Amino acid sequence: MRHSWRGVLSALLALSLAVPACAARWTERPRQRGRRTWSSCIRPWSGPTRTCLPTRRRSGSWSGRQAIETGLEEADDFTFALELQSLTALAGDSHTTLALGGSMSQTVHYYPMSLLHRDGRWYLSAAPTERRALLGREVTAVNGRSMEETVEAFGAVLSADNGVKLRRQYRQSCNVAEFYEYLELARAGDPLELTLAGGEALALAPVSAEELARMDLVRLSDGLPQPVTGVQDRFYLAFPLDEGTYYIQYNSCREDPELPMETFAAQVEQDLSAGQYRRVVVDLRNNGGGSDGVIWPLLQVLRRAMDRGMEGVGLIGETTFSSAIINAVELQEMGMALVGEPASGSVDHFGSVRSAQLPNSGLRLGVSSKYIDLGELLDADAGRGVEPLEPDVTAAQTMADTLAGRDSAVEWLLSHPQRLEPRAYPEAPLTRGRLAALLWQAAGSPAAEGTGFSDVLGIEWFLPALRWARESGAASGTGEGAFEAARPVTRQEAAVLLLRTAELLGLGPGQTGTPPEDEAQIEPWALEAVRWVCSTGLMETETGRFRPEEGLTRQEGEAAVERLAALAG
Repeated sequence: MRHSWRGVLSALLALSLAVPACAARWTERPRQRGRRTWSSCIRPWSGPTRTCLPTRRRSGSWSGRQAIETGLEEADDFTFALELQSLTALAGDSHTTLALGGSMSQTVHYYPMSLLHRDGRWYLSAAPTERRALLGREVTAVNGRSMEETVEAFGAVLSADNGVKLRRQYRQSCNVAEFYEYLELARAGDPLELTLAGGEALALAPVSAEELARMDLVRLSDGLPQPVTGVQDRFYLAFPLDEGTYYIQYNSCREDPELPMETFAAQVEQDLSAGQYRRVVVDLRNNGGGSDGVIWPLLQVLRRAMDRGMEGVGLIGETTFSSAIINAVELQEMGMALVGEPASGSVDHFGSVRSAQLPNSGLRLGVSSKYIDLGELLDADAGRGVEPLEPDVTAAQTMADTLAGRDSAVEWLLSHPQRLEPRAYPEAPLTRGRLAALLWQAAGSPAAEGTGFSDVLGIEWFLPALRWARESGAASGTGEGAFEAARPVTRQEAAVLLLRTAELLGLGPGQTGTPPEDEAQIEPWALEAVRWVCSTGLMETETGRFRPEEGLTRQEGEAAVERLAALAG
């Protein structure tokens, strides 16, 4: 039954993509059921159920289905595995993956090389010993195709929901010969030709996994000096970079059994209290995920340090992924700026992977089980969606610094001691929490006691504003002590918050002008406020309509609050 794994794997992949929350029994079925199961697995993907496949990629995505189905029974195991990997890549989800394992992985062939991406270019980072002189040279093409074209072609077999992740996936798979052959970038058994800057070429013949293990390869990293912030084989660690900068390296979203996070966070708090630090740096550049909640005790410590005036800065890079993305956006929610390079993880993404390995084929399937929309919890999501998490300040690792053993981002931070500001995102949806902060600032940032609202995380940069809003009556919340700070504010809600703040500043409703044409759509509790903000010009109508249920951008909210401040004198 050499094809016994096909039907069940196809069915499980389809079932998991079509209904991510369901569980499945991982068994293998007889070969004769393969085609019927394959056909049934395609149908759910085109149904109404929400899948991992972004809408922008659904149209025309399944054009290869008939070609795969036609050759299903005739294909050998490895060809079918590549076809299935190609189908998995169509999901457009970085967490939904198919990996070769067991005996099948031993049939793969490799080109004896690896590549490194720096400065927007590709460099040779490993090669046979006799080609040592070529290490570090820029690679401009593979078998005559530019590097951009090659990476794009690999998108047909590599799972990625953004371009940074695809680039990273290619770097990790760039020496697999069968991928090049399947994508018709190379002929089976022929050497792969790398074109180097200046026109020189390097031809590398494919070898088996066993042969590769016996080869003498040289790597660019061999003998290179490492910066003090080089990645260490620990889940997390901390130390001073200089007398004013404290550095925390968070490499995995997992609890260290020998150093619980609670204990580590207490040590960090003790260090921060004992020193004269102006800035604390949290490095997530080597963190590929795990459980996003592990870091929470540390975030609470950092919140207290920032409340005392210390600046917090986060570092992100290509490796930052999955739960580490959630943690990075939480740092932004605290008011920290992110420095570094775009991450391979998307701001909003599918996750919570379920996986299994079939015993006969060795294929391992990982499937996302839920969609994570950070905008439901964090103002810092800024409406960014499924796209790479970008730093607020770009400080990319350069090739020159790599060769010299310097950390480009950290060197930049140490040479720029001024306080950094997060990116503005003026067109992002204005949230209730951010509007409260703007109004608090317009009121003079008065101190307030109390706990604020019950549904806050406790780390938000606008916590003082929420305490003021509740204590002063500027905002009463949404019921049962909640505020829903991350929810985009509606125009009629914004009008009420503006009026209440105006009353705190000594301004009364006064006379109101002509009511908007859509006044009937305005809730009774907002009617007076809408009339007032329209009459004073704090908020504008569009062709006479107020559009009460629509939202505001951050830029529009800031403009309204600036008008309020001017009105208050």
